[in-house]
Amino acid sequence: MAESTELLYGIGRRKTATAVVKIRPGTGRISVNRRTIEEYFPLATQRQEAVRPLTAADLTGRFDIEVKTRGGGITGQVDAIKLGIARALVKYDPALIGRLREFGLLTRDPRMKERKKYGQKGARKRFQWTKR
Repeated sequence: MAESTELLYGIGRRKTATAVVKIRPGTGRISVNRRTIEEYFPLATQRQEAVRPLTAADLTGRFDIEVKTRGGGITGQVDAIKLGIARALVKYDPALIGRLREFGLLTRDPRMKERKKYGQKGARKRFQWTKR
């Protein structure tokens, strides 16, 4: 395990969203872009998903977490925060790798938006074809 007062970083990305996560031992306060997590993510499901690495590792309430996130949408930011927290927890205790990997929390989601192709209406959609 790392030093008890040490500040640990984790960077998470999803689609175009990026989250820089700083964790330090504390009472369980979580702030996202200088707002509370309840203020930033109004839905309980989003908050639960963002802190899933803490619940999977049974470390809820043991860290103060400060997150700076930008880009993407709400869901992309939630997933970026989740990956950032998981990576920071691995720096705290490398023994957590197996537990976090078991829940799929250390894998970056590679799916991105497909680019629009020329001569087409979108990435896959074609212009309508008429026979006559």
